[in-house]
Amino acid sequence: MTDNAKTPARYTITAALPYTNGPIHIGHLAGVYVPADIYARYQRLMGKDVAFVCGSDEHGVAISMKAKKEGITPKDVIDKYHAIIKKSFADFGISFDNYSRTSAEVHHKTASEFFVKLYEQGDFIEETTAQLYDEEAKQFLADRFVVGTCPKCGHEEAYGDQCENCGSTLNATDLINPKSTITGAVPTLKETKHWFLPLDRYEDFLKEWILEGHKKDWKPNVYGQCKSWIDDGLKPRAVTRDLDWGIPVPVKGGEGKVLYVWFDAPIGYISSTKEWAEREGKDWEPYWKDENTKLLHFIGKDNIVFHCIIFPSILKAHGDYILPDNVPANEFLNLEGNKLSTSKNWAVWLHEYLEEFPDMQDVLRYTLTANAPETKDNDFTWKDFQARNNNELVAILGNFINRVVVLTHKYYDGKVPTPNEFSQVDKETLEAMKKYPEIISTSIERYRFREASQELMNLARLGNKYLADEEPWKVIKQDGERVKTIMFVALQIATGLAVLSEPFLPFTSEKLKNILAIGSSGVDTSWTEMETKEVLLPADHQINKAELLFRKVEDQEIQAQLDKLEATKKSNEQMNKEVEPQKDTITFDDFSKLDMRVGTIVEAEKMPKAKKLLVLKVDTGLDTRTIVSGIAESFTPEEIVGKKVTVLVNLAPRALRGVESEGMILMTENADGKLVFVNPDEDNVGNGLTIN
Repeated sequence: MTDNAKTPARYTITAALPYTNGPIHIGHLAGVYVPADIYARYQRLMGKDVAFVCGSDEHGVAISMKAKKEGITPKDVIDKYHAIIKKSFADFGISFDNYSRTSAEVHHKTASEFFVKLYEQGDFIEETTAQLYDEEAKQFLADRFVVGTCPKCGHEEAYGDQCENCGSTLNATDLINPKSTITGAVPTLKETKHWFLPLDRYEDFLKEWILEGHKKDWKPNVYGQCKSWIDDGLKPRAVTRDLDWGIPVPVKGGEGKVLYVWFDAPIGYISSTKEWAEREGKDWEPYWKDENTKLLHFIGKDNIVFHCIIFPSILKAHGDYILPDNVPANEFLNLEGNKLSTSKNWAVWLHEYLEEFPDMQDVLRYTLTANAPETKDNDFTWKDFQARNNNELVAILGNFINRVVVLTHKYYDGKVPTPNEFSQVDKETLEAMKKYPEIISTSIERYRFREASQELMNLARLGNKYLADEEPWKVIKQDGERVKTIMFVALQIATGLAVLSEPFLPFTSEKLKNILAIGSSGVDTSWTEMETKEVLLPADHQINKAELLFRKVEDQEIQAQLDKLEATKKSNEQMNKEVEPQKDTITFDDFSKLDMRVGTIVEAEKMPKAKKLLVLKVDTGLDTRTIVSGIAESFTPEEIVGKKVTVLVNLAPRALRGVESEGMILMTENADGKLVFVNPDEDNVGNGLTIN
């Protein structure tokens, strides 16, 4: 059961390259790495040839920003976080065949060769354009070196490459009211030369490949985002940047420029595969160039455009590479009702979790899978983590295994008993168990990992119900021969759980196989054998002593985690309350250019589909004009009609979500951090003027 008409010869599975500007948190795990690992482990169990690759993304503005913030070099940053991330993945059991890094020589060579081939084929266009420039820092402001208001949703903290509020991919020059994240200065425009990939050349190809070829098998969120992009008309996308950190542009005229991180990063999958193949004595090319290879990209929804439109266009332009068969992107995971944020430390960091909950990797894996954001954003809570562990892993799966193993040792000294005649219930239970490999396989092949994990738990429920109904601890007093059959059936279910749990709970699966002495003793069962094999664990097979698969998570452990988050929240609130420092001094001539008038708001209404924007009609004394203001979260339209406001009237008009805004309202924050109007009738003292 695959998306391909024929069974693939091999699988190339990629997981999004994590930025080495910080550790891994649960949002990364839930969105990308746990589902990718489940899928890779499953395909290996099915006997498939799998290359599961990833690596640290060590270029781009995020790295440079982190280095500036910490007062160290970009190399120091990537070495620090690459080590933390790689160890965390290994300790957590993510079974990459290779985890590389984009600072590796093989990657620099591979990415440079890609660029040169496309350059020589004439696949790029060269343009000199005006880009944002920070005069104080003497630097162009690419990507995350600039923030401003998103032109599509009005979010005021959008980056120069992407708005994290609405998910739109942006160019820095698209931002409204941009400012440098380096110095806080308002940037100027300065001309610079760059190379662009003309995505419009690939519209027909993308329409046929995605809109016609993958309408039914790609997730709706992936297909929908791609369709929106294609329907809006594709535009050339820069593949180079004015930065000093990254892979140098390898052609004449590229001095002082580097490859755009979103050109070089996906090529990291290819260079990681090369690194793995060389180490293992394999040929890497079939994993990327053989049409009978199934290529899959596991990513978060913020990377859909790059993996479904930009990277495939690059591969298509190159001409030698296969295209992804599927891109099963997940939505976002929130934490205790709030969006995960690295900058605000609002996260559960993987390396910290592994220290605080040692030997409980599978509990987090299970919780994140059972609550995976597959079709919508979901919320991780510590209470749910505790409930999933105590009420499901401990009470259902762990309880069943413990009872089976303890009773087998109590009645038969740990040897699998020889069954007698099977009752109708026994036969039905064994037949039901044999269906689970197919049921779980179907869910995994459709990338429904949450559903698959619950089917695994249903098999444990089947075992618990069977024991509860048959009550061997009571029957033993009247009919010892019947108990032999009951325990034999229960041990078959336990074996089935040991096999089928491996993709979801790899540490638990290994522990359970050791308890049941599966594998090392010559007794073994594969996933594919479960449906046809009459006996999974033979009579007279000696099993080992019982040990708990899971331990109960206590209330005080959960409270400690909640207390830590509460402390983080208070710290963030305190930081937000701090008075902003005075901005740079300006001259009187600068100030005299501003024409500010006291006006009256005569009409106000919410901007459709915009969380923060109000559309105002303001009588300035000169005229009545339309002004779009980002104050909807602080004021309702009704309460501000008739309000006197100070208006900057000689600002050039600018369209915001299709409405032309003809000025700006001056605001400030009071001592409580509340946004208030600046007008001559009120004494408003606070953190300095805010223009909205």
